[in-house]
Amino acid sequence: MQWRNQGQSSNIEDRRGMSGRGIALGGGGIGTLLLILVLWLCGADPSMLLSLLTGGGSAPATQTQRQANPQSDDENKKFAASVLKTTENAWNEILPQQAGIRYQEPKLVLFTDQVRSACGIAGSSTGPFYCPGDQQLYLDFGFFRELKNEFRAPGDFAQAYVIAHEIGHHVQNLLGKMDGGRSNEYSIKLELQADCYAGIWGNYVQKKGILEVGDVEEAIRAAEAVGDDAIQKRSQGYVVPDSFTHGSSEQRMAWFMRGFHSGDMRQCDTFSR
Repeated sequence: MQWRNQGQSSNIEDRRGMSGRGIALGGGGIGTLLLILVLWLCGADPSMLLSLLTGGGSAPATQTQRQANPQSDDENKKFAASVLKTTENAWNEILPQQAGIRYQEPKLVLFTDQVRSACGIAGSSTGPFYCPGDQQLYLDFGFFRELKNEFRAPGDFAQAYVIAHEIGHHVQNLLGKMDGGRSNEYSIKLELQADCYAGIWGNYVQKKGILEVGDVEEAIRAAEAVGDDAIQKRSQGYVVPDSFTHGSSEQRMAWFMRGFHSGDMRQCDTFSR
């Protein structure tokens, strides 16, 4: 992905190093359950939420003691700011044209270990997430390492897909889609539509000549890797379809490609299919 010459968004808030070591994640009992509910409504990965229930009240020591590589983190920040800029360019054009509303640019908050949002306090194990309460995206760059090493989905466009997916949730929020229900079925429809919107962004950057050979395959591998069935099989060895909240690998890949091939928001209506 040719991201270096795309400019950089100014909608970045860098909170890395500000998260602290002793923030508790609810302390167990009803506090933890309320946190899990809030994060689930904000679109957090269910397997990551499960780790909060089973792994104790605060972030693992290996996370809180992690030492950042300044040079690597600076490069990551430039990358995230450039990807965010491409999403701004895309949706500032697409949303008025196709939905008749003005795009409101969200802020991307960078953090390490733990972060406080309008959706509550979240740890790195939650993964990247969008909080509709403050219309901000939250990202710990440690997830990019997990995407490469644990999810087996390397590549800069795979990482860009993750950001574009969370931007997809912001688009849904602007369209009033994120307050329509709390069931697993509704959650799956939200996640698949966000994948489709990420595909629309991919269609846009392809037309701008930003993509390189192999980029689309990177995004597809990432979509496959974060399917509920793939995550459950990897984490617990078996699949429970009734517990899905994000969609299967096949569904996530298919909806991303639907958006990528069409570039048309009307093709992303997961709620009537």
